[in-house]
Amino acid sequence: MTRAREGTGPVLGLRANLPQFALLLVINAFVGAMVGMERSILPLMAESQFGITYHSAVVAFLISFGVVKAFCNLATGSLSEEIGRKKLLVAGWLFGLPVPLMLMWAPSWGWVIAANLFLGANQGLCWSAAVIMKIDLAGPRRRGLAMGLNEFSGYLAVAAVAYASAAIASAYGLQPYPFLLGCVCAVAGLLLSYFFVKETLGLARHEAALSGVLRSPLRTIEQIFPQVSWKDRSLFSCCQAGFVNNLNDALVWGLFPLLFASFGYSLEQIGLVAGIYPAAWGVTQLVTGPLSDRVGRKPMIVLGMAVQAGALWLAVLTADLRTEIAAAVLLGIGTAMVYPTLLAAVGDGAHPDWRATAVGVYRFWRDLGYAAGAVLAGFVADMAGIHASVIIVAAMTFLSGMIVAGLFRRPAAL
Repeated sequence: MTRAREGTGPVLGLRANLPQFALLLVINAFVGAMVGMERSILPLMAESQFGITYHSAVVAFLISFGVVKAFCNLATGSLSEEIGRKKLLVAGWLFGLPVPLMLMWAPSWGWVIAANLFLGANQGLCWSAAVIMKIDLAGPRRRGLAMGLNEFSGYLAVAAVAYASAAIASAYGLQPYPFLLGCVCAVAGLLLSYFFVKETLGLARHEAALSGVLRSPLRTIEQIFPQVSWKDRSLFSCCQAGFVNNLNDALVWGLFPLLFASFGYSLEQIGLVAGIYPAAWGVTQLVTGPLSDRVGRKPMIVLGMAVQAGALWLAVLTADLRTEIAAAVLLGIGTAMVYPTLLAAVGDGAHPDWRATAVGVYRFWRDLGYAAGAVLAGFVADMAGIHASVIIVAAMTFLSGMIVAGLFRRPAAL
């Protein structure tokens, strides 16, 4: 951990800030649960409840979700430098409160799309604020571990609630009962965030002062956005990899439940496979996050994208349940290698003065991948079938890893 030069002031490090860090892990689990309640059943609702058969229409909810989440990520990054992280975390939960209620009683697919506008705001504000706060608390030495723990808590909750909502839907129907879990999580997340979370902006400013580096010449979002998006080759490679990663996640979220239903899987089997993927993703991040602190960010990202591509290809080989489970595990492991490592790499390559904004820019591009993935996967699936969508996205994922291999460089001292 890092202490102030005179032995006074805030202390950076996981051990020194364990109570707050642990609280933020719990809150992030509630954030993940809000997505988990949708992952296994929403595409099935489109067909069975509302009679929607076009794949591009089914995945429309991911377009609204991805676009709103992307812009909220961007806003959270820059605004958190000005007004602090906690206010944005609380605001995100206020947007999350109506989501499960709208899904419980949705009379049309338009209501589901509207609910995902609110869900996108909830995820963009809450998850971004929680990520930034954990980066603040952890300090520079254990940033990969911090991101691994962050993503572990969130995606393990996604997995658990994805399976639980499918099991509830199997017993009681697709509406309204599976979404009761979301009501509990939204209220709990709001109360914990408002009453118990402490602001961490001061820690980031303290770290900047400790670094001994002159203040960065980059000040505004207008300056930082192009720096992260395309001027810095390493940060650009991270942004495009995050974009493609969530593009393939949109395919899995929006179309895989329909693919499995076409194989004749039951709701519980669909929930099982849908839950195994984020479970493997969440658990293995406990290893991949800190491993990237030791072996470096680049090899983890490149190999992780290749593993994801192979897993997607494996998923369309047969309709065998065991093969799909194996593909889900591999896809989760590959994503775990990439997800926390990209966040840590952006944190490494950004000055503490504008790190939160840089994370927001990266997460803007990453989550815009949801919208792009929904458009691409839905269109190709309507034209040529779900299998063709999977093969194209697998190829894009592998190519994205090769871009990282060619462009990413270890960041110089800031």
